[in-house]
Amino acid sequence: MHLSIIHETVYRYDHPVKRSTQYLRLTPAEGPRQRVLDWHLGLPALASRCLDAYGNVMHVLTLDQPHDEIHLHARGIIETDDSPPRPDPLDRFPPEVFLRASTLTQADKALCDFASGHLAAVRADALQGLTAMMHALAERMPYTPGATDAATAAAEAFAHGHGVCQDHAQVFATCARLLGVPARYVSGYLAADAEHVASHAWAEARLPDTDGLPGGWLGFDVSNRCLADGRYVKLAIGADYLDACPVRGMRLGGGGEALRAAVQVTRAGGAAGQ
Repeated sequence: MHLSIIHETVYRYDHPVKRSTQYLRLTPAEGPRQRVLDWHLGLPALASRCLDAYGNVMHVLTLDQPHDEIHLHARGIIETDDSPPRPDPLDRFPPEVFLRASTLTQADKALCDFASGHLAAVRADALQGLTAMMHALAERMPYTPGATDAATAAAEAFAHGHGVCQDHAQVFATCARLLGVPARYVSGYLAADAEHVASHAWAEARLPDTDGLPGGWLGFDVSNRCLADGRYVKLAIGADYLDACPVRGMRLGGGGEALRAAVQVTRAGGAAGQ
């Protein structure tokens, strides 16, 4: 499947910003299920490219001159594998790295209780057990735009009983880790009919080897109650949103901030939502 992606992000400030630095994870990496055919970043200044601690492609954009707007533009074409979802056995790090709790994935009693209800099923069959937990979580936390924000932790979102894809990914990862299954947060894009405000997020869990068959990382999208397939394009991975969000930065001055983000994903044979 060929997916054409256009991603625009615009920050506007009440007053000129004296200096800002943005950390951009806006470049898909090559992987077993995706190949970058063309990709371009349109930025207001030159940015340095590197790999972050999780191996994600990251650009560091520093603006030293006063500015009241930052316009970021990413676009390109990605070829994805549209065969049925299957585990990716590639490990950049020991999977145990993703058993650790992080800033936004600290578990409380409510999350521990919810996860423990799925322990027997996950031990019997990790894929079936985690899939059942995904559906249970979608019922427990309906997709509700505006109910949370980027700083909302998994436990808080779970307590409210509402959230968006970011919250679903973090709660799922938290619960999987409680069950002894390494899990990580994924940011990226989804070609779907449903409309989202910006980029998408889901979780990946590291399934164990079973009956001579290799395990590996498999994507679980709680918001859409499905496994990640050829409609998904991965941008970055991390322990939570803070590690993998497409844009994160800091600034000096500027006062209030207004953000506008828009994503368009188009696939061969028709248009898909954001």
